[in-house]
Amino acid sequence: MIGISKLYCGAVEPSDVLRYERESGKLPSHLLQFSKDKKPVVVWNVTRRCNLKCVHCYSSSQNIQYSDELSTEEGKKLIGDLASFGSPVMLFSGGEPLARKDLPELVQFAVDRGMRAVISTNGTLITKKKAAIFSKIGLSYVGVSLDGMKEIHDAFRGVKGAFDASMNGIRICLDAGIKVGVRFTISRRNFSEIPAIFDLIERENIPRACFYHLVYSGRGSELIDEDLSHEKTREVVDIIMDRTRDLFDRGMEKEILTVDNHADGPYIYLRLLKEDPERAAEVLELLKMNEGNSSGSGIGCVSWDGEVYADQFWRNISFGNVRERPFSEIWTDTSNELMAKLKDKKPYMKGRCATCRWLGICGGNFRVRAEAAAGDLWAPDPACYLTDEEIT
Repeated sequence: MIGISKLYCGAVEPSDVLRYERESGKLPSHLLQFSKDKKPVVVWNVTRRCNLKCVHCYSSSQNIQYSDELSTEEGKKLIGDLASFGSPVMLFSGGEPLARKDLPELVQFAVDRGMRAVISTNGTLITKKKAAIFSKIGLSYVGVSLDGMKEIHDAFRGVKGAFDASMNGIRICLDAGIKVGVRFTISRRNFSEIPAIFDLIERENIPRACFYHLVYSGRGSELIDEDLSHEKTREVVDIIMDRTRDLFDRGMEKEILTVDNHADGPYIYLRLLKEDPERAAEVLELLKMNEGNSSGSGIGCVSWDGEVYADQFWRNISFGNVRERPFSEIWTDTSNELMAKLKDKKPYMKGRCATCRWLGICGGNFRVRAEAAAGDLWAPDPACYLTDEEIT
């Protein structure tokens, strides 16, 4: 996760992080990525069921009842373990998490134990009644997925009217005083919609937008040819940076982030080196704190059936099941060779990644993308768009 507004637009200074001693238990949510202990933010796919048919769904969800999902009590046991372990954020995802009737009870349980609770949703099932409940509970954030404007979004989601329903959910959250943001996954089919997304968040006064690079997982694995070229990716990141700067220059300081491609960090630094060397030095310090991809260390996933994965995309390798062992025990069990290697990936990287000067900042980027493209999880991430000259 790379904060364009934090880094490029100067919304965060190194001193903002250091005053909290970089401890995840003390840091406010917008600074968690700079923590030194990297206690894992955990994505729990509370259900596989979803009312939409998204072409890039990493969980290949359908609108059917799945029989192997963790029960309410099993979910509370998981949350209790995570809270004791020091995980700062519980991210409820799916499928569509709002399809699960006990979601408010689970969110309440997490908040009561001092965790920040976040929901990742398609937004179509948000009602005024549900929003009022979540607002009262103290839900920290709702991320609503949009793939563009109405025509494009509905085509991606496989259901006519999905865009209008999602926008209704966003407006309900705003009216209820719940922080809400847009989640946009970039591909060849929709990258041209990014300016319209910026227009939307300005027009609707939406405080946050996250732009996700495509990850080849689930139904998204069928879209590997839909990923942008390296040249086009650079253009897109420039557009995101330029539009964010424009908002800041006009006094509308939105929180804008890119996600799932840590080459964005060095790219921002290199651009700032030309535009503002003093700020570039501060950004480099923040990027070192961020440490890049943290799958298997600072980010983890628990699936609907209790399986534990390095992240929400990497579903072909499980480290264990929370029905059999607590997450905290699974996560710290470095007798598992891959788990041990993910805690420090640098010695195992191959190709251009192994000698890249940004390895400590990027963290080797997404291993699941390398595995999907090359059949070798230690191969270079094919989505890295930095040139050979930029990495040496």
